[in-house]
Amino acid sequence: MTASDSRHLADALPSDDEILAAVDRSFAEDVGPGDATADLIDPAKRITATLTCREDAVLAGAPWFEACFRTLDPDVSIDWAFHDGDRIPAGSVVCRMEGLARALVTAERSALNFLQMLSSTATATAHFVDAIAGTRTRMLDTRKTLPGLRRAQKYAVRCGGGTNHRMGLFDAMMLKENHIIAAGGIPQAIADARRIHPELPLIVEVENLDELQQAIDGGADRALIDNFTLPMMRDAVALTAGRIPLEVSGNVELHTLRDIASTGVDFVSSGALTKNVRAIDLSLRLDL
Repeated sequence: MTASDSRHLADALPSDDEILAAVDRSFAEDVGPGDATADLIDPAKRITATLTCREDAVLAGAPWFEACFRTLDPDVSIDWAFHDGDRIPAGSVVCRMEGLARALVTAERSALNFLQMLSSTATATAHFVDAIAGTRTRMLDTRKTLPGLRRAQKYAVRCGGGTNHRMGLFDAMMLKENHIIAAGGIPQAIADARRIHPELPLIVEVENLDELQQAIDGGADRALIDNFTLPMMRDAVALTAGRIPLEVSGNVELHTLRDIASTGVDFVSSGALTKNVRAIDLSLRLDL
């Protein structure tokens, strides 16, 4: 990973307090008042453990993984062979650990939940990013994230080489069909949006080329071309002529992504990066 890649990830990483809050919530539901089974283990016993990845993946979530163990054993030692954003070949040792045995077994499930889920998001993103490699198009995430873990998943999207869309409803205005209908049309909706929140980026969803022209004329910062056919996408690229970025959304599949990018659009957004989570196969075993 290059220095610029590291900075790119650091910019997206939630604060330590937010990471610890997520760990606390995980422990509250998993550990509760205490790990009954771990009472079998000598509180002073220290042991080593090995984390292995059983499939090809992109790593994401190391700060959450570490926080789980350090919350229970501040002196735990974790030696990473890979770092967030790295591609891991199947069968690789991801890290080796040494710490209190009770802390390792109690924190294991929460730590793996974070690492498996976030690595899944990063890995899915990498598949999409690979599909459009060599084109001008960038891959965007959406707001279709797991409740309470949006910043974590958007960080994982960065680990997979993707680009973050707006964080929520507060940091950009997106005029979608119902907003436009309620406002009385695209020109009026844009005028009202600029008047109410002139400081925010403005994205306008359009369903045809006439609406796209209205968005351009109104001064939108980006047009979201929703459910356009490939010929319509090419026409949209020609119509905008670089005046505003174009984002494709709707019916985006991995097998159609290359064709979409070939039209020359600037962005493609897909909820599949974050909502279709399938845990990466990771195994943490204590060493004998």
